[in-house]
Amino acid sequence: MKIKILLALICVNMLQAQKLYFPKTAVNDSLVLEKQIALLATKLMSQPTLLKLKKDKRLTYLDHLLRLQMVAKDYKKSIATLADYRNEYAANNMAGNKFILYEFYSMAKVIEEKENISFSNALQKAFNKKYESLSDQLATKVGIAVDGDVIDARKTLHKTLDKQKDKDSIDYASALALCRSYLNYKTFSSTKPQIIQLAASKDAEKFITETKDLKTKNGNTLTITIVRKKENTSPLPVILTNNIYAGSFDPLFGKRAAVYNYVGAVVNTRGKRNSNDENNPFEHESQDIYEVIDWVSRQPWSNGKVGMIGGSYLGFSQWAAVKKLHPALKTIVPQVAVGIGIDYPAQNNIFMNYMLQWIQYVTNNKLTDEADFNNSSKWDSINTAWYKSGKSFRALDTISGKPSKIFQRWLDHPGYDTYWQKMVPYKEDFARINIPILTTTGYYDDDQIGAMYYFKQHHQYNKNANHYLVIGPYDHGGAQSYGFTYVNGNPIDPAARISIDDLAFSWFDYILKNGKKPALLKDRVNFQVMNTNTWKHVSSLEKMHTSTVKFYLQDHKNHSSVFNKPAAKNFIRQTVDFKNRDQKDLYHAVSKIDSLKTTTSLYFESEVLDKDLIISGNMSGFFNVSINKKDFDTEAYLYQIKPDGKSFLLSSHLVRASYAKNNEVRQLLEPGKTEQIPINNSIIISKKIEKGSKLVLLVGVNKNSSWQINYGTGKDVSDETIRDSGEPLEIKWYNDSYVEIPIYQE
Repeated sequence: MKIKILLALICVNMLQAQKLYFPKTAVNDSLVLEKQIALLATKLMSQPTLLKLKKDKRLTYLDHLLRLQMVAKDYKKSIATLADYRNEYAANNMAGNKFILYEFYSMAKVIEEKENISFSNALQKAFNKKYESLSDQLATKVGIAVDGDVIDARKTLHKTLDKQKDKDSIDYASALALCRSYLNYKTFSSTKPQIIQLAASKDAEKFITETKDLKTKNGNTLTITIVRKKENTSPLPVILTNNIYAGSFDPLFGKRAAVYNYVGAVVNTRGKRNSNDENNPFEHESQDIYEVIDWVSRQPWSNGKVGMIGGSYLGFSQWAAVKKLHPALKTIVPQVAVGIGIDYPAQNNIFMNYMLQWIQYVTNNKLTDEADFNNSSKWDSINTAWYKSGKSFRALDTISGKPSKIFQRWLDHPGYDTYWQKMVPYKEDFARINIPILTTTGYYDDDQIGAMYYFKQHHQYNKNANHYLVIGPYDHGGAQSYGFTYVNGNPIDPAARISIDDLAFSWFDYILKNGKKPALLKDRVNFQVMNTNTWKHVSSLEKMHTSTVKFYLQDHKNHSSVFNKPAAKNFIRQTVDFKNRDQKDLYHAVSKIDSLKTTTSLYFESEVLDKDLIISGNMSGFFNVSINKKDFDTEAYLYQIKPDGKSFLLSSHLVRASYAKNNEVRQLLEPGKTEQIPINNSIIISKKIEKGSKLVLLVGVNKNSSWQINYGTGKDVSDETIRDSGEPLEIKWYNDSYVEIPIYQE
């Protein structure tokens, strides 16, 4: 009993220690706030909660520390901490302009005090000193790096302060949030206008930037931004980017090409910037880009050769461009390319709620609606309201308060039909694509399935395709910029920490300027094997692995091994009630320190591995199932449980059962009949799995507020409502089902 009381007292004391003094007068008095928040920041730096991060999450620790040092007015230390943060964030100074606005501010404060001059003059000196130290690649990004939203920062600060009304103390998390919001407003409001002006002045010294409106043959208007280095007076190859995200990125993409000694051309899609045309994303790229390439290739600053680059939608645009290949287009570098109709707006024929958020992001105005898109609480509440209501997926736009013709039009095409097929190459179209291509994607890329679709189709229909792939431990942003040191909280190997920009423009030099082939491209498929610090190079995707093992739907505790086919056929029954919208999440403990969510999944665990193995490629296989309905959406997740007990997601697969065999034609299941669901288009990964690990497979039903809900009636899923749910879904998962795991051996 004494021990329990002592532990309780310790817990109370720890909680009390997290409470810090912060006077209520600071909420409405700016002078009191400035003094008290500096004291608060100083106290926070010695808090155990922060210091614990120093060991466990160093990047997060440095992020918090540099901001607290700035709020506490220890500017010299904050500059040093920022340098440490950048080194930790990415190698080889690739993140050399990360949080550069904070650096300008801190440098200016040091100069202001040392030289006893005005802050404005000190800021100009700080800018000049820092700018001169930057590479051309980093210098071009200064304008975008300091483009913080001053008005939003002020609103956030006021909201944070409002929570402290009538309080004389503040907890750790709230104190940290207050310091961050205070710093953002302080730095944005006092430095952004001047820095933007100074950066623009520097750009004007280096570049010639022109913006023109092009008229297409059918009368549409497209706005194009051209950026050239002043020192380059001879015609050069043009690097074109097709950008629906009209805004500050247009000149940035242009300057990116210019500093590598190309002409940068960035065209906005119909309905964006100066165009008054109707904005229908994805639908007109093939036609419009052909005319844009024709125009840029004939300009006096062009030598007639055009290459294309860009990620996500910009990656899709390049595949749209080669649907009808212009003779001047010599190469494309599609990065993390959206597979329209393949992985977006539906992944393997299951529509995602995110599509509505994205549609409004690019159609609300002539640029991009950043405030609306980044309002996560708004979109979370919309998705939750839809999920709780049980209304049809078609009602999502109405629930958002803004009905969308585009949203409804996309829902009218649940299969990969001619609507999607006409936007990008389809089947034999790929055989006619005879230009060199470099694709980049990542194991954590949201559009990996799309990027890989184009790569596979090109090689399937064109046996001589001059098409290279680079894939590594990158997310959607990293695979179109550079390899971050940490992805999803996990460190990546030093060998993977490369500049994707440098790789891309080395490729352009190789193709457009007769330069050397990039050293990384030793074969058609170039992949980084995580946890080995090495790259591998093979001639095809099939050679990413040398063998496979089958993981059957059984648990090692009741059988000799999940890797052995069951001696007798059996099944595990799963029940999913679609009417239940208040179900609490369920978790399965995989170790003393970690667990996995199993709310709508069955859990299968392997025995402990007695040797290292490399999983390389994407999982395949079949699920043999019998259900009491005509359709369902299945999901599967393959995890590594590391020797230390932490889980690591290796691959996942999501598919509508009725489209699993053919994504163009729906084939409903027959209730009560055993059906086979193939596993295709799962996520690719390459990673060494250490001896002492276990593999865990979660198999189940997709049912949450982020995706369509398939009630299994056989009707158009977009039209089904909770009234169609009927009796709970009953699934028999047969134990001869298996996930085939690709293994690589030297």
